Amino acid sequence: MLKHSRVTTVLLITFLVLVWGVNWPLSKYALAYMPPILFSGTRTLLGGFLLLFIAIPRIRKLRFKQTWSIYLISAVVNVMFYYGLQTIGLNYLPSGLFSAIVFLQPVLVGIFSWMWLGESMNGLKIIGLILGFAGVGIICLGSGGLSGHISVAGIALALGSALSWALGTIYVKKIGPRVDPIWLVTLQLLVGGLLMTVLGSQVESWSEVLWKPAFIWSLLFISIFVIAIGWIVFYRLIDAGEASKVASYTFLIPLIAIFTGTLFYHEPFSVSLFAGLVLILLSIVFVNRKSARGVRSVRK
Repeated sequence: MLKHSRVTTVLLITFLVLVWGVNWPLSKYALAYMPPILFSGTRTLLGGFLLLFIAIPRIRKLRFKQTWSIYLISAVVNVMFYYGLQTIGLNYLPSGLFSAIVFLQPVLVGIFSWMWLGESMNGLKIIGLILGFAGVGIICLGSGGLSGHISVAGIALALGSALSWALGTIYVKKIGPRVDPIWLVTLQLLVGGLLMTVLGSQVESWSEVLWKPAFIWSLLFISIFVIAIGWIVFYRLIDAGEASKVASYTFLIPLIAIFTGTLFYHEPFSVSLFAGLVLILLSIVFVNRKSARGVRSVRK
């Protein structure tokens, strides 16, 4: 197992949080130049092709005949549903608000881990779950959800994106030892990206794409840094036994998204959005924190 120095670990986690945070407002910007399904398919397909350079030297670990169904299911849940709903939903909500809702994913993972993986459910997790759903409620109501000032469809798409990401995380966690992680990410991006690109070509038009330099640079940045290199960094940290550190810092991603959206795209930042986001962050901390009894048992 490859171990990193403390400085290397901090740099890798900082890179991951920054690029995954900037991804949200940058994706919303790119949607002004390309229809959502085509954009979702194109960026993931490009990311998958880039990862082939990393995956091909590991060809012996592919075992495609035995594991093809795993790659297909992962592509549908983690790419088509997660990226697809995410990209469409960004047309309806500010990127910061959308990312805040999507990052209920760790809370949902806590529920599903208890239901399907046999992980413990304690008082802190229950409090965290309540805080998380309360945070989403405050964001929706404070942003005019009942008065029609905010898109109900956008909220639903954000929740759907969070749900698909959570289900995909549980699925990968359960079947992870059966596949090579690099090939899993590469093929799910290639298969999911190809399916979405084909679908987008049927229901959208390539003639609507505005191939402006700013859009091309945004697309390349997302495909290279957010999707391809981002996932490589993620699995490099996991391989070094530091996955828990990555998970503990993901709560910073919505903050980066909101800050970027507010600073560069003048997206609204309200008291209700801040309050709801604080509750969601607290919920993530509570859901992922071990109870005192659990800590004592580990120390024994």
